[in-house]
Amino acid sequence: MHTNPHDSASHGEVIIAPEVIEYINKRNCDFRICTSCGGPILLSTRVKPPKRSDLLVKAGNHTIYISIHQARFLHSIRMEMIPFFDDDEPGMSY
Repeated sequence: MHTNPHDSASHGEVIIAPEVIEYINKRNCDFRICTSCGGPILLSTRVKPPKRSDLLVKAGNHTIYISIHQARFLHSIRMEMIPFFDDDEPGMSY
């Protein structure tokens, strides 16, 4: 499942948003799409290591591993899949 971010989506292809590739390149590591209670999320493989059953997609000079459980439903990889944490939320103190 290797794709080009500029290809149109068709069976077996995944479109990667250019800003996702930029995000991955800045972090200089591979990523994995896995399942969360809110749907698919994109995490660094430092946080969520790949599994043997994952499918591989090239993203610039890096690889995105896609959980086989998410692969059948996935048509695009977008910034919305990257979890962001806001430390300034009211009531959040550490």
